[in-house]
Order: sequence, then C-alpha cells, then structure tokens
Amino acid sequence: MCGIVGVLGTQPAAPVILDALKRLEYRGYDSAGIATLVNGGIDRRRAVGKLTALDAVLQANPLGGTAGIGHTRWATHGPASENNAHPHVTDKVALVHNGIIENFRELRAELEADGVTFTSETDTEIVAHLITQAMKAGASAVDAASQTLSRLEGAFALCILFHGEEDLMIGARKGSPLAIGYGNGEMYLGSDAFALAPMTNRVAFLEEGDWTVVQRGGVTIYDAQGKEVERPVKITDASAALVGKGNHRHFMAKEIFEQPEVIGHTLTEYIDTMDNRLALPSLPVDFSTLSRVTIVACGTASYAGHVAKYWFEQLARLPVEIDIASEFRYREAPMPANGLAVFVSQSGETADTLAALRYCREQGQKILSIVNVTESSIARESDAIVPTYAGPEIGVASTKAFTCQLTVLALLALEAAKARGHLNKAEERLSVRRLMEVPRLMSDVLAHDDLIQAIAHNLSKARDVLYLGRGPMYPMALEGALKLKEISYIHAEGYAAGELKHGPVALVDENVPVVVIAPSTVLFDKTVSNMQVVMARGGRVILISDKKGIGAAGKDAVAVIEVPECDRLTAPLIYSLPVQLLAYHTALAKGTDVDQPRNLAKSVTVE
Repeated sequence: MCGIVGVLGTQPAAPVILDALKRLEYRGYDSAGIATLVNGGIDRRRAVGKLTALDAVLQANPLGGTAGIGHTRWATHGPASENNAHPHVTDKVALVHNGIIENFRELRAELEADGVTFTSETDTEIVAHLITQAMKAGASAVDAASQTLSRLEGAFALCILFHGEEDLMIGARKGSPLAIGYGNGEMYLGSDAFALAPMTNRVAFLEEGDWTVVQRGGVTIYDAQGKEVERPVKITDASAALVGKGNHRHFMAKEIFEQPEVIGHTLTEYIDTMDNRLALPSLPVDFSTLSRVTIVACGTASYAGHVAKYWFEQLARLPVEIDIASEFRYREAPMPANGLAVFVSQSGETADTLAALRYCREQGQKILSIVNVTESSIARESDAIVPTYAGPEIGVASTKAFTCQLTVLALLALEAAKARGHLNKAEERLSVRRLMEVPRLMSDVLAHDDLIQAIAHNLSKARDVLYLGRGPMYPMALEGALKLKEISYIHAEGYAAGELKHGPVALVDENVPVVVIAPSTVLFDKTVSNMQVVMARGGRVILISDKKGIGAAGKDAVAVIEVPECDRLTAPLIYSLPVQLLAYHTALAKGTDVDQPRNLAKSVTVE
C-alpha cells in the first residue's frame, strides 16, 4: 500500500516521478501527488482518484524543477481527499510517507499547543511540522530530520525534500520498505526496485531502522543507532518496461491466463525434467528430523498454507500448524525445538508476516520463505528462500502468485516426504510427472472461460454466496469466497462442507447460490451428501468437478463447471482457475474495478 518515489535528477522531475508512480499502482491507492523544488521553493500538485486525475492536473498546471517527490496514498488516517493527499508541505519541507505513525495523536496535541495549524487529518503532517519546528529552532535540515525520526513510533518509510536545498533528499525506513537507486549524476528513492527500474538497475535496500542522506553525488546511510553504515548495491532484475495487459481487458484476466506459463517456469526451476525428479535448491533444514512446520501468511497466501498443511501431513507425515500472521504475532506461541517456520508472501513486505518471522527467529526456528520478490524484506531476513516465478502481479486480487505459491509448497511437501522415507523413487517420479501436467490441464480449464462467464452473469445478482469444499478443497472454498468478496463486493463465505449442518445451512434458500468444489476423489461422496442437503432446501448449487463427478452428481445443479480429472496433489492448482474466473466474470458483470478494488491494497506494509 502507498507508493513513494524521490528524484534528484538533471531533467524535469515531475514526468519521471509520474511514470514511476504508474509502476506502483499495483500497490493500491486512492489519491496521488507530486512536489518539486522550483527556484529553491516548494511547488505541489495533488489529486484524488487514479493517476489519470493527477496527470490532468499536471497537464493544466505543470511542475518545473529537477528534484521532486511523489506518492500514491492508500487512506489510513483521514479519507481520500486532496487535503489528505501527499506530499505534505510546510514553508521548510515537503515529504511523503508510507505507514502509520502510532504516536501521532500525542505529537499532534503537542504541536497544536505550540500554535501549529494543521490542514489535513493525516498522521503524516505531524512529521513535516516537527522537522519545521526543529529547523526554526536552528537545526540543519539533516539534524532536524534526525531529531524528528527519533520521536516517531510505528512503521513508516519517509522521503523528504527541503526548501532551498536543491541537492538534498532524506529517506528513512522503519517497518516499510525503501530502496535507493543509483543513477549517472542522479539519485532516486522508491518503495521498491520495480518503481525505479526505468531509471536505474543499481539499487541498495535500506535495512530496518536505517535512514539516509541522499545527494546527486552519492549517499550516506545511518543505522538505527546513528552509526554510518554501508548497504550493498545490487543489480536488480526488475523489468524496465511497464507491464502491459496484452489482449486482456484487465491485469487480473491477463494474470489468470498467464498461469500455465508461470507454473511451468516455477516447476522447471525445481524439477529435473530429464529424470522426473525433484531438484530443489539446498536448504538449511533436514526434513527428516523436523518436529513441526509452522506456516504463517496473510489473506490468499494463508490459504496456500492451508492447502500445504494437507500435503505435508498426508504425504510426509509431518505435523503442521498454520496461522494468519496478524494473530500469530500476538499469541506468543511456544515454538518447538528443531522446528521450521515457513512464511508465504507475494510481495515479501507484508508487515504482519515480517513481524511473525522475527518472532520465530527469536524463538530459534529455522526460517524458510516463499516469495515472489527476491529482494524483499522477508527474503533478506530468511535463512533460505524458495522463490516463485510468477513475475510482476499487478492485479490486487492474487491469482498467478497464489498458484505459484501452491506449486512451491507442493514441491516442498514432496521433498519432505522423500526425506522422511514416505516417498520412494517411483512415487517421486509419478508425482513429478503429475505436476508437470498442470500447465496443460490449466489450459484446458481456461478454454471454458465463456461458459464460466455465462454462469457468473447469474451469480452477479446474488447478495450472498456460500462456497463448500472438503479436504484441500476447503481452503479453496475459503479462497473462492475471498476472491468474490474482493472484486465483486458480494458477501461470500467459505466453509468446510462437513460443517454445513453446524450452522451455515440456516442461510440456505433459493436466493443463496452455493458453489460446491468437489473433485471425484476420496471425499467426493461425502461432499455430495452435503450438496444434497443444500438442494433439498432450495439452494442453487454451482458444482465444480470433473467429468466423472458431474456425471454422478451434476443433474440437479443449476450450473456445472467441468475441470480435467487430476489427482489429490494437483487438484488445488487446477481448481484455483475456475474459482478465479468465476469471481472475475462476476465482478465484470457488476461493473466493479477489478484490478484495484475499493479499500484494498496489493502490498499490506503496515498493520
């Protein structure tokens, strides 16, 4: 959430900043703004809504100057409005901020008692006034910033410009990511390397508590104790071209249809295709001696973890605990000796997941993370990572990142089963062959897109929808409901099918569609019995199953979505696609903003 860009350049800064902000749209936002230094003074443009609105403002009233900062804001303190949009300015400073200042109320009261007048409802504005007060008291720009940073509590990234200081920009990182870009006589700050890719591929990442003094000739970085430190400059492989939608209407559709390709990329990274065997990188963990795996994640990534629990326990006979990061971090959970903690995050910057990682490290756990961004905070703080190869995911609702996470977790579960003596060579080769079939089977599902679109047209008229599944299809029911809520704004709930009679059946009537996810495997008959309970009460069932399952139980369903026959290992991957397409086409029918649904952000970097 929120995006930061800072430029000390040699060319007009505003167009460069606007272009970089477009690369940060995937993070989610509801307003945007840019400030530049013009003739030593600060000039600013802001707009509510998409970057097209800010672009129109800039077209009508351009910004000069070669030094500037920009921001896309996701509202936390105060609604989306021009006054609350960043940058925030005083007669001394302009700054942008990602995160939350937890003690802003006390600081604001202090400033108001000193006669400061506020123009916004944000926590960010107090930072600008604190720096301004320090400068008016005689502190230099750098000292004023340092003094102010020491007073702030919370999670934040900051980028600051100063009146009359054409060759100075200050950045700070505490809990929210910030990267430094090194150009040729130019310097940059950004929320991630992806934002900076068109300008430079030489990037250093601030570590927790770091702050930096940036000038065109270089940078000085200080750690949380104020000690001058060096951070390695890396050559990043972030794409230097804006990600396009191709022939698709939305990024989400493009990313759904990319799944056969990216799953193939991920598999070929970790499989010896010549010998049909696992070829995972060497990991600093011995699965054969582990006492327990703890999987921690948020949102869609947590449902990938729920599926993995079934895989690890059934295939490797390895106990797994799964928890959402925002709860785990406060449970003070006792961690076992010789335990492995696995963290799943597309961005690698999810604040709650990162906090949980640090707790597990303190508790002596080995840390393994599954991330799509290998230069992220979670990746850098792990003992080992197993990257997904989904490529940039722009749509806020995760699709291809989710299935790539599932792919990596399936491979890890097989590796654990092999190490623990529950998977022989013949079984390993069979499992690998089945995984290698997934891209083809996914393509078969995508060929039913028109049928799913027709079903979604009717689903879009519902106010409430239930999703049911058993075994690994239970997490898929949770994920299906989440997808529908996220992008269509229809209330939906996912349940374990066996829990139907324990409460949810009270919701069933002719106005409540029920999506039943039921491969014709070992739990099919039990799931069908729950489906019959729904239909006996007038519920309208949409059955997602294979040909055999539809033949056995699809006669009385109002709609069926056929999925290729697959085994228990690969079913969650294959069944992800109809669930995603159903949500996508329902949202299209309702006319919602599919790629950037209201109130949501791609990367949740604050609690």
